[in-house]
Amino acid sequence: MLRLHSYEYHRPASLDEAIELLSRHSGDVMPIAGGTDLVPNMKHQLFTPGHLVALRGLPELKGIGEEGGSIRLGAAESLASVAAHPLIGELLPSLADACADISGPQLRRMGTIGGNLCLDTRCTYYNQTFFWREALGFCLKKDGDDCHVVRGGTRCVAAHSADAATALMTLGASLELAGQAGRRSIPIEDFFTSDGVWNRRMEPGEILVAIDVPKPIAGTRFSFQKLRIRESIDFPLINLAAACRLDGQERVESLCMVASGMGAYPRKIGKVEDAARGNRLDAAVIESVAHQAFRQSHPLDNIAVDKDWRRAMVPVLVRRALEAMAG
Repeated sequence: MLRLHSYEYHRPASLDEAIELLSRHSGDVMPIAGGTDLVPNMKHQLFTPGHLVALRGLPELKGIGEEGGSIRLGAAESLASVAAHPLIGELLPSLADACADISGPQLRRMGTIGGNLCLDTRCTYYNQTFFWREALGFCLKKDGDDCHVVRGGTRCVAAHSADAATALMTLGASLELAGQAGRRSIPIEDFFTSDGVWNRRMEPGEILVAIDVPKPIAGTRFSFQKLRIRESIDFPLINLAAACRLDGQERVESLCMVASGMGAYPRKIGKVEDAARGNRLDAAVIESVAHQAFRQSHPLDNIAVDKDWRRAMVPVLVRRALEAMAG
């Protein structure tokens, strides 16, 4: 049985109190919301903080609703509540689908949208017990100096595996963060970095408060596709979100595709819009976009499934997404 180490649990009543606690115990503290990812990682001794600060009950991190020309989601809203919310289903269907596809129903009720965005990167050499990692030789991400995926690599390439982030990037979301220095907003595409050890532009002690998504422009269609070993529980081998705006003649005005599971951050697939703009989503255009996506995608051996097969599945997911939006 994997046991948790000893720690002190804090339950603040407000966002300001939570920020103060994170500052007071800086260097030996972590925030916790649903805990569906953090607690297993603590059991594996990947994180051993002496203090945990609970965020799930903070009123400032709750709520889903319209504010002006955007939709605001509190970071502590559960994945299940986001997936089932009628406003999200109507205006942001790809986000609803992404949240509904995460793990299983029990974990979706506990896990939060903010927690999914801040999900730790994953790797077949990292997400193991301490005994396993010690026997193999620790990796670059935790306790070691070597990357077992890229021999001689000096930068961690553990895979980003958060489904909601992929959808939110195609939706043009921005994130509100709060810390000792005050509040700030950052576009989601600027939030992630290529460093698998810590792939988020968050300062120590900062808290993700909310996600703001602009209301989609009329004529925009969305799709979310996910590849995994089983249809529940499993993390994605690859996920792909797409947003396509069509004019009155059903011709493509814009196309954005974002994929994850291949590197340390979700990536926009380049040049797909050039292959589709001005055309209808017929079979030839769909095949051209799928081929372009295949050329742009290069998975690594950071997940325990053959990288060449995963790459071959990229155009399959692209075809499914485009066919769904064309239909």
